[in-house]
Amino acid sequence: MNTTPTGAILITGASRGLGLALARQLARDGWTLLIDARGAQALEAARAELAAVAGQERVIAIAGDVTDPAHRATLTDAAKTLGGLDALVNNASTLGPSPQPELLDYPLDVLDQVYRTNVLAPLALIQALRETLKPGARILNITSDAGVEPYAGWGGYGSSKAALEQLSNILAAENEAWRVYWVDPGDMRTQMHQEAFPDEDISDRPLPETSVPGLMALLTGDLSSGRYAARALG
Repeated sequence: MNTTPTGAILITGASRGLGLALARQLARDGWTLLIDARGAQALEAARAELAAVAGQERVIAIAGDVTDPAHRATLTDAAKTLGGLDALVNNASTLGPSPQPELLDYPLDVLDQVYRTNVLAPLALIQALRETLKPGARILNITSDAGVEPYAGWGGYGSSKAALEQLSNILAAENEAWRVYWVDPGDMRTQMHQEAFPDEDISDRPLPETSVPGLMALLTGDLSSGRYAARALG
């Protein structure tokens, strides 16, 4: 008998990588999933896979861009039909240019888009969902060690994740009814990571599934709001 706590959860950027790996585990555990991603075809493939495990009625997929207010409104409407959300995982993210340029050469129009996607969109989605997030809801904002370490060439992406971390820190202080976590999943063998190192072999990096147990510990455990490294919890 499955005794894992379940509920309704929204995962952004869930068509691949960490988002899809987490959704697979949640589907097996009986959660109701609301998932999004920009690519409609990949998202539909993910929906079909997850629905085969969780049941058609437990998986809702809505394609769109989290920087788009209309898309966020659609996600909010869907969350209401589920009776509210027990958890939100802000996983959707953008790397920026590939390969990563140094800050003195960073195109500012692209940096603006990186911040819109990685910092403003997660907050905007939380604002939109505030009435549908249940008391005690878990909010997981996926960050990176690039948000705390000065990696050359990572100034755009890394500084956006640093901003998301402090935003999460303050959000937690202002909203004690929620559990707010900013989570470093660690290096992973994902498309985004490959784009960051387009000429390198990243086959030695762990698969995203390695970080899922730590995320599950945050979603189902009793940890206080704060910053966590997923693999230290798994």
